[in-house]
Amino acid sequence: MLILGVDTGGTFTDFVLQSGEELQTYKLPSTPDDPSRAILQGLEYFFGQQLPENLEIIHGSTVATNAFLERKGARTLLITTHGFEDILFIGRQNRPKLYDFNIIRPREIIPRSQIVGVRERMLFDGTVLKPLGKTVGRTVRSNCRNKKIDSVAVCLLHSYVNDTHETTIKNELFGLNIPVTISSEILPEFREYERLTTTLINAYLGPVISSYIKRLTDKLGRVSLHIQQSNGGILPTADIEKRAIYTVLSGPAGGVHGALQLGREMGVDKIITFDMGGTSTDVSLCDGKPTLTRDHRIDGYPIRIEVMDIHTVGAGGGSLAHVDAGGLLKVGPESAGARPGPICYGFGGRHLTVTDANLFLGRLLPDRFMGGAMRLQKKKVDSAMQKLAGQLGLDPVDAALGIIRIVNASMAKAIRAVSLERGYDPKEFCLFAFGGASGLHCCELAVELGIQKIAIPARAGILSAQGMVFAEPALDAMQALFLRGKELQGQILTENMKNLVDKCLDEARTLCRKEEQADFVISRFLNLRYHGQSYELSIPYEKNFIELFHQAHEHNFGYRLEDAPLELISIQCSVKVKRSKSALPREKMADCKKPKPLSLQPIHFGCTPFRAPVYKRADMAAGLTLAGPALVIDNYTTILLPESFSLDVDELHNIIISGKLS
Repeated sequence: MLILGVDTGGTFTDFVLQSGEELQTYKLPSTPDDPSRAILQGLEYFFGQQLPENLEIIHGSTVATNAFLERKGARTLLITTHGFEDILFIGRQNRPKLYDFNIIRPREIIPRSQIVGVRERMLFDGTVLKPLGKTVGRTVRSNCRNKKIDSVAVCLLHSYVNDTHETTIKNELFGLNIPVTISSEILPEFREYERLTTTLINAYLGPVISSYIKRLTDKLGRVSLHIQQSNGGILPTADIEKRAIYTVLSGPAGGVHGALQLGREMGVDKIITFDMGGTSTDVSLCDGKPTLTRDHRIDGYPIRIEVMDIHTVGAGGGSLAHVDAGGLLKVGPESAGARPGPICYGFGGRHLTVTDANLFLGRLLPDRFMGGAMRLQKKKVDSAMQKLAGQLGLDPVDAALGIIRIVNASMAKAIRAVSLERGYDPKEFCLFAFGGASGLHCCELAVELGIQKIAIPARAGILSAQGMVFAEPALDAMQALFLRGKELQGQILTENMKNLVDKCLDEARTLCRKEEQADFVISRFLNLRYHGQSYELSIPYEKNFIELFHQAHEHNFGYRLEDAPLELISIQCSVKVKRSKSALPREKMADCKKPKPLSLQPIHFGCTPFRAPVYKRADMAAGLTLAGPALVIDNYTTILLPESFSLDVDELHNIIISGKLS
């Protein structure tokens, strides 16, 4: 079996091919107008014109995310209970910035004219107060035809306890041959606004991701294609239209999964992932396992599916630097992307970026970028930096250093958001730095945060694609269930959990390869809170789940209420198909001689340049120790090692950096 991980990013598309214990890699610029073009170029690089029959592709895609951010989803009709048509626009009325008088509301997903209310009413206990009218089918079909609808979302009041009305509407629309997403299938739980936005976004993105996958599969022929999910698992493309919303963090989830798997092989279980690419930076904290959340937002709208808890900021190699109206230097969140890209790419970019600043400071080598496949144009950057420095009244070196400091501050804030703000001390974690640009910034971030250890993986520039190679099929399911106090100890909870797991297992069996024996890992969770609270915590369903809840509450909020009754609002389960994995390539540790530097490069750590040796990562064997300052170049990433730092190369060919980090 050949397994190819493909991570389509905003700037580059990365490939990792696993054949037995061997890993091959490739990277090329993305093609945002049609991401499949870059994928096909990568396939031609590995296989020529004939794809092998035993090839399985795991694809991390930004198609769904970009379609939503750009509001290029399907023309969608939202059907809801009469009188509740404005839930989408009212929302929770929570203000992200309490004292900001200039708040800009998120762009609407669909206009009010594409929302229809049907006369029906279900009570909170599932009792039908007002049945659906006999003409509801004719009415909604007429709306679909008149409004030229491509997809339908149905979210009726209290359908999580009784889905009869939603199912009826879905059946009435069957003859129109358009996809229908009903909330009782995608998110059967209370909280009307979150259930509605999740259902609507899934319906809005379904036809887009389905159309993209169909075009790609037509070109791939009979090759097996899976999509990376936001929870770290993978799914066959046949099911992806029904679960389009599960792909919104597809690429970043692959990176977290790859870092976590690598950490386990290294014997490191406390990691903070730092994935800095061309467009954005993604950070996540893993304390022995990935941190999952059901409180994720995309462009201001909540999605209540389980996703890896990844904090994203608009800080990448392509982040644009500019002077604002007040004369201050700003960096990001806008990005130059793959086209036109940074000025140094020579594709017509006219605005300075973080990559340009690193090149100006000597931290990138013009003739070694992407293994020499792309030559960077420093003269164009020098001219643009002079102009920016003139606007700021600074020396050009100070302007470039200012760009680096600002983008570092933005990324440090993101790491604090997933660590300190959630009760974790970053000093206790190892920083896993990957993505094309992370090696240039990780040491300065470690100093800022007091992190004592940095790991830069052997294939740091393409770790997200590597994570996809080792990802496994996974399914999540949940069900609303309201129990309180002593009811939590009864048979109702046990029976409902068993039924939910059995339902998930039945679907998971269809994800197994023909030749593999079914081996499942089942996780069960309870969403609990103290009676009277508004929000719950997800707790593993074990014998001591009550004590686990008290401990989790104390960790998150600083107190516990031993005598307060607990309240269950829903149950969850996750089923993962366990697959055998090949070990990562290792090299025996040995006493190594220091490699001969390729050259001495003037690098600005401050105002005065320092001539630092440049080493090729491919020349660094397991067991090597090297003191900074130095610049280490690889095909897909460059590592900046300041003077007070040193590095060691381990048997997995990872670079482990330590030094004066605080």
